[in-house]
Amino acid sequence: MAGKPKFAILDDYQGISSAHFAYLESRVDISRFPETLDPRDPTQRDALIQRLHPFDVILAMRERTPFAADTVKALPNLKLLLTTGTRNLALDLQACADKGIAVAGTEGRPPGVNSTVQHTWALILALARHIARDDAAVKQGGWQGSLGINLSGKTLALLGLGKLGSQVGKIAIQAFGMDVIAWSANLTQEKADEQAQAQGLPAGSFVAVPSKSEFFQRADVVSLHNVLSDRSRGILGAPELAVVKPTAMIVNTSRGPLIDQEALLETLNAGRIRGVALDVFDPEPLPADSPWRTTAWGKDGRSEVVLSPHMGYGEEELINGWYKEVAENLERWLDGKELKKKMN
Repeated sequence: MAGKPKFAILDDYQGISSAHFAYLESRVDISRFPETLDPRDPTQRDALIQRLHPFDVILAMRERTPFAADTVKALPNLKLLLTTGTRNLALDLQACADKGIAVAGTEGRPPGVNSTVQHTWALILALARHIARDDAAVKQGGWQGSLGINLSGKTLALLGLGKLGSQVGKIAIQAFGMDVIAWSANLTQEKADEQAQAQGLPAGSFVAVPSKSEFFQRADVVSLHNVLSDRSRGILGAPELAVVKPTAMIVNTSRGPLIDQEALLETLNAGRIRGVALDVFDPEPLPADSPWRTTAWGKDGRSEVVLSPHMGYGEEELINGWYKEVAENLERWLDGKELKKKMN
């Protein structure tokens, strides 16, 4: 390889990565691109390929910039694709393998309650207690506007009961005395009991609801924890929104496309549910003219809306740990050593 390898760091919105790679600057030419380009848009895809064409190594923050087969094939110099996290469903691993491009992730995650689980509860409480709206009102000279909601005795409905969903459910039971129900296409009560017991709860703590319609009808708070796939895309759409209680709240810290955005916007503009709290969107970052940004939510009969900019995983220890691991892996590659956490 003539000269130093060229290394691109993508989508580091907050400039956190720089310190972790500084010690490698004598060995690689580092470029940083904090503004995301979405290759699903043809114009942005062309700009992305032009941007990344010279680079030997690319670091893709987990599931921010997709690397589908056509993008991978258009990058002739790419030899190593690094990513944060233990998996990245936005990378076409087979296409990388076909071109001899190594792909490697990271392992580190602080012990204890998952970051996304904590953020889920921050959003549930922010919506239930009107934290964002009241904060803005007080700072603008106002005072009380509406009453909060007592979660005790309410029903938390988990759409997806994996590790994250079950951790959210455990907190609902132990901290707030909520009832917890769950639904997914293949969920049985036996599987729900296994998840409960894995959280140190007795069997029956999580109730598997066989009917998707009944699940939404019973929900006071819906929290989404599905993995995004062709089958789960739009899993919460107009039919589901039509049967939820007018007092229900919906929280999504998983993936934006799990919800039919147009159906949700129509429901919220009509004020047909209490509100939503969203941490994930499609596309991301949200365009400046997105209705999520520009609508006067919570006014003139519209439902309450609380937004955060995909921060469920945005924890100091986690992100800094990921970048540290990536830097160590890049150093191993430069030294000709075996990569850690290879994905292909």
